[in-house]
Amino acid sequence: QVQLVESGGGSVQAGGSLRLSCVASGYTSSSNSMAFMAWFRQAPGKEREGVAAINTRDGNSFYANSVKGRFTISQDNAKITVYLQMNSLKPEDAAMYYCAASKGIVGWVFGENAYNYWGQGTQVTVSS
Repeated sequence: QVQLVESGGGSVQAGGSLRLSCVASGYTSSSNSMAFMAWFRQAPGKEREGVAAINTRDGNSFYANSVKGRFTISQDNAKITVYLQMNSLKPEDAAMYYCAASKGIVGWVFGENAYNYWGQGTQVTVSS
Protein backbone atom coordinates (compact mmCIF):
# COMPACT_ATOMS: atom_id res chain seq x y z
CA GLN A 1 0.00 0.00 0.00
CA VAL A 2 1.67 3.20 -1.16
CA GLN A 3 1.45 6.06 1.29
CA LEU A 4 2.46 9.69 0.95
CA VAL A 5 3.15 11.75 4.05
CA GLU A 6 3.66 15.49 3.82
CA SER A 7 5.38 17.70 6.36
CA GLY A 8 6.91 21.14 6.63
CA GLY A 9 3.86 23.33 6.55
CA GLY A 10 3.46 26.21 8.95
CA SER A 11 2.88 29.91 9.33
CA VAL A 12 5.18 32.52 7.85
CA GLN A 13 5.08 36.17 7.00
CA ALA A 14 4.90 37.34 3.42
CA GLY A 15 8.33 37.13 1.85
CA GLY A 16 9.32 34.18 3.97
CA SER A 17 10.19 30.62 3.00
CA LEU A 18 9.08 27.11 3.79
CA ARG A 19 10.19 23.71 2.57
CA LEU A 20 7.62 20.98 2.26
CA SER A 21 8.55 17.32 2.20
CA CYS A 22 6.64 14.33 0.91
CA VAL A 23 7.86 10.89 1.87
CA ALA A 24 6.58 7.97 -0.15
CA SER A 25 6.47 4.47 1.28
CA GLY A 26 4.99 1.13 0.44
CA TYR A 27 7.07 0.09 -2.52
CA THR A 28 10.32 -1.75 -2.27
CA SER A 29 12.43 -1.04 -5.32
CA SER A 30 13.22 1.69 -7.77
CA SER A 31 11.40 -0.22 -10.48
CA ASN A 32 8.21 0.36 -8.54
CA SER A 33 8.89 4.00 -7.86
CA MET A 34 6.44 6.60 -8.99
CA ALA A 35 6.91 8.10 -12.43
CA PHE A 36 5.59 11.54 -11.55
CA MET A 37 5.18 13.32 -8.27
CA ALA A 38 3.50 16.64 -7.79
CA TRP A 39 2.33 19.22 -5.34
CA PHE A 40 -1.18 20.56 -5.45
CA ARG A 41 -2.81 23.13 -3.21
CA GLN A 42 -6.30 24.09 -2.23
CA ALA A 43 -7.33 27.31 -0.55
CA PRO A 44 -10.70 27.68 1.19
CA GLY A 45 -13.47 28.16 -1.34
CA LYS A 46 -11.20 27.43 -4.29
CA GLU A 47 -10.55 24.42 -6.46
CA ARG A 48 -7.44 22.37 -5.99
CA GLU A 49 -4.69 23.45 -8.35
CA GLY A 50 -1.38 22.02 -9.44
CA VAL A 51 1.67 23.89 -8.24
CA ALA A 52 4.72 21.88 -9.25
CA ALA A 53 5.49 18.45 -10.64
CA ILE A 54 8.54 16.38 -11.36
CA ASN A 55 9.26 13.48 -13.67
CA THR A 56 11.15 11.25 -11.27
CA ARG A 57 12.86 9.36 -14.08
CA ASP A 58 14.60 12.30 -15.77
CA GLY A 59 14.17 15.07 -13.21
CA ASN A 60 12.26 17.41 -15.49
CA SER A 61 10.16 19.80 -13.44
CA PHE A 62 7.04 21.78 -14.18
CA TYR A 63 5.52 24.79 -12.47
CA ALA A 64 2.31 26.74 -12.42
CA ASN A 65 2.81 30.28 -13.69
CA SER A 66 1.85 31.66 -10.31
CA VAL A 67 4.87 30.07 -8.60
CA LYS A 68 7.55 30.08 -11.29
CA GLY A 69 10.77 31.58 -10.04
CA ARG A 70 9.68 31.26 -6.40
CA PHE A 71 9.05 27.54 -5.87
CA THR A 72 11.38 24.65 -6.61
CA ILE A 73 10.46 20.98 -6.68
CA SER A 74 13.19 18.41 -6.15
CA GLN A 75 13.66 14.79 -5.18
CA ASP A 76 16.22 12.83 -3.24
CA ASN A 77 18.46 10.29 -4.94
CA ALA A 78 16.41 7.40 -3.67
CA LYS A 79 13.37 9.04 -5.28
CA ILE A 80 11.21 8.43 -2.31
CA THR A 81 11.12 11.99 -0.98
CA VAL A 82 9.99 15.02 -2.93
CA TYR A 83 10.52 18.54 -1.69
CA LEU A 84 8.89 21.83 -2.45
CA GLN A 85 11.04 24.81 -1.58
CA MET A 86 8.82 27.86 -1.39
CA ASN A 87 10.45 31.27 -1.34
CA SER A 88 9.05 34.79 -1.45
CA LEU A 89 5.76 33.51 -0.15
CA LYS A 90 2.68 35.62 -0.72
CA PRO A 91 -0.64 35.63 1.14
CA GLU A 92 -2.22 34.06 -1.93
CA ASP A 93 0.05 31.03 -1.50
CA ALA A 94 -1.77 30.13 1.70
CA ALA A 95 -3.51 26.79 1.26
CA MET A 96 -3.49 23.15 2.16
CA TYR A 97 -0.71 21.58 0.14
CA TYR A 98 -1.03 18.00 -1.06
CA CYS A 99 1.52 15.62 -2.45
CA ALA A 100 0.46 13.33 -5.28
CA ALA A 101 2.12 10.46 -7.12
CA SER A 102 1.51 8.70 -10.39
CA LYS A 103 2.72 5.22 -11.30
CA GLY A 104 2.81 6.07 -14.99
CA ILE A 105 3.62 8.88 -17.33
CA VAL A 106 1.06 11.65 -17.17
CA GLY A 107 -0.20 13.68 -20.08
CA TRP A 108 -0.99 16.85 -18.22
CA VAL A 109 1.14 17.14 -15.11
CA PHE A 110 -1.49 19.17 -13.25
CA GLY A 111 -4.41 16.92 -14.06
CA GLU A 112 -5.60 15.45 -10.78
CA ASN A 113 -6.99 12.32 -12.40
CA ALA A 114 -3.51 11.29 -13.50
CA TYR A 115 -2.36 10.75 -9.95
CA ASN A 116 -2.98 7.46 -8.18
CA TYR A 117 -1.94 8.38 -4.67
CA TRP A 118 -2.46 11.41 -2.47
CA GLY A 119 -1.23 12.54 0.90
CA GLN A 120 -3.33 14.04 3.65
CA GLY A 121 -1.98 17.53 3.19
CA THR A 122 0.03 20.07 5.14
CA GLN A 123 -1.23 23.56 5.89
CA VAL A 124 0.63 26.67 4.78
CA THR A 125 -0.40 30.03 6.19
CA VAL A 126 1.10 33.29 4.96
CA SER A 127 0.39 36.52 6.78
CA SER A 128 0.76 39.93 5.18
